[in-house]
Amino acid sequence: MTPSPIIELNRAVAVSMASGPAAGLELVDELLSERSLQGYHLLPSVRGDLLAKLGRLEEARTEFERAASLTKNARERALLLERAAKCATDSPALRPPQGAARS
Repeated sequence: MTPSPIIELNRAVAVSMASGPAAGLELVDELLSERSLQGYHLLPSVRGDLLAKLGRLEEARTEFERAASLTKNARERALLLERAAKCATDSPALRPPQGAARS
């Protein structure tokens, strides 16, 4: 295989499956400055997924929204925006305090 930034992104996904999301995120973060990936929607999408798995939901939401803005595929955009919205609703900062009355 010829090394490329996309192959490295795929390797980061594989590493996350084998060694956990933190290990994958470390590799993804090394790709953030890669010029050829700047407009590639899968970079923030993968990063968002790993951040969500780590419970870093606000950061994940931002990444999913960024990925949605980069894709030209309407169904993929909708899916990414759904994932962003789920991060927002699952965020502890947006949940009512435990024991609080719900209306």
